[in-house]
Amino acid sequence: MAMKFRAHETFFIRKGWLSKGMKHVVAKPNVFVDKKDNPMDVLGIGSNMVKALRYWLQAVGLTKEPLVGKKVQSFTGLGNSVFNNDRYIEEIGTLHLLQYKLASNHDDATAWYYFFNEFNMSEFSRDDFVSALQSYISMNDEKLEVALRSLNDDFACIINTYVPRFKINPKRVSPENNIDCPLGELALIDVSGRDKKLFRKATPISSTFSPWVILAIIIDQSKGKREIPLNELLTAPCNIGKVFNLDAITMLDILYQVEKTGELKIIRNAGLDIIRLTNSAGSFQEYVNRYYESING
Repeated sequence: MAMKFRAHETFFIRKGWLSKGMKHVVAKPNVFVDKKDNPMDVLGIGSNMVKALRYWLQAVGLTKEPLVGKKVQSFTGLGNSVFNNDRYIEEIGTLHLLQYKLASNHDDATAWYYFFNEFNMSEFSRDDFVSALQSYISMNDEKLEVALRSLNDDFACIINTYVPRFKINPKRVSPENNIDCPLGELALIDVSGRDKKLFRKATPISSTFSPWVILAIIIDQSKGKREIPLNELLTAPCNIGKVFNLDAITMLDILYQVEKTGELKIIRNAGLDIIRLTNSAGSFQEYVNRYYESING
């Protein structure tokens, strides 16, 4: 398994960045590597920000680049859906889909993957996280050496992705400041304690989730199974419980809403706690399409 750290050049996703990136990828797929037109001039951001934006579009599953040949970007299925239905990334369901893609992206966003799926401390400091991540790296690849600074930068970037800046610096940053990351709206991390050096994982409110988004993720992780234990949904890496910091009660609340679509059934009897997918239809992309149909009325 590949691992990648600090590919964001210390820049978290700024409001408006992803929509700007998508717009330019549509106009010119080689926008990030064009020899003729300087990407900094075209995008209106500095060279490190250009690298960061190129990285983020892929890390959250909106675009892809070929492994060999010209490094042109093209939309993924999800990228097409977002560009056509929620270009300015204003819908919470879009943010949930991008969070799923990012938190399950082990190879390109390893620190994010580790934070949501493997790191089990609910309250933590930077040092807690970084030392745990170091152990994870050495367990999985003894030869890989990652600079401590890179891991510290990844931690800072995770915090800046999910914690609005005015919570960390209430005196210096106003709540209206638009430099925050859109994923902060998901309320997945909060400041814990007065010194602003401790953080905690937070569980979002069940009513913020669209059943179609949840179905998209469950089907994506189901590996073709029609029956899935509730515990697997809650604790398996990359499933809904892990990528959204859900506890058992919140997850059940969400699943009862999903059950109303008729696409799955919750079965709890004789020690069996499972969901059964009722329709043979449905792929990740089909449920993403259903989500956008549901909000476009």
